[in-house]
Amino acid sequence: MTTQRNGSLPLDGPIPHHVAIIMDGNGRWACDRDLPRHEGHREGMKAVRHAIEAAMEIGVEYLTLFAFSTENWNRPEEEILALMGLLKLYAESERDELKEKEIEVRILGDLAPMDPDTREAVEEIQEATRGGTAMRLNLMVSYSGREELLGAVRTLAHRVRRGELDPEQIDGTMLEGALHTRGLPDPDLLIRTSGEFRISNFMLWQLAYTEIHISPVLWPDFTRSEFFDAVRDYQRRERRFGRVTAG
Repeated sequence: MTTQRNGSLPLDGPIPHHVAIIMDGNGRWACDRDLPRHEGHREGMKAVRHAIEAAMEIGVEYLTLFAFSTENWNRPEEEILALMGLLKLYAESERDELKEKEIEVRILGDLAPMDPDTREAVEEIQEATRGGTAMRLNLMVSYSGREELLGAVRTLAHRVRRGELDPEQIDGTMLEGALHTRGLPDPDLLIRTSGEFRISNFMLWQLAYTEIHISPVLWPDFTRSEFFDAVRDYQRRERRFGRVTAG
């Protein structure tokens, strides 16, 4: 049993090793205020900082944020340009602080469609923070759970065709080794904001036994308090992984 405390807010129970977040509600937050959608994404950058600080405070080892899906490339060009600009701004403005805090950043997804300037910025933040030991921060950018699985299957199929692998040898561990998240533990806790009850093509393999917490709060309004509420909810769960409780 682990007890962590945020000021006067105790967390009594196991702390999740890996927390993943679907950051939803930026657009609705902006629309509610008659603002352009990109202003919601800009405001959401503050919530990213809150989530990182809260995760660090209680000892979360891995924090994975769903920042941009492959489906998001179908949004209006103006919004895509704004999102890429904000990603570039985040990578440049937060790089030194994340490095100082020993947070290792990894960008996971298909970066090929990204413009050269943004891709350079995210590559630089990865290189600058490499080897950080306090926490691993994964930013899922241009990511699709289905495409990730298809890519893993293609990788293994090529190995079979080259004669390097017998199909009968393929198991879950081998498939996991071909995913973007290879080497990472599966999330213990998934937080989705904005009150939506779906996983939106996110980490389809990895979420098999993850506990899910749905927050009604739109992402720009997500604070440390909401993060701790999600962890308390997790601590009340009994994780059985398909087994029955003894007795």
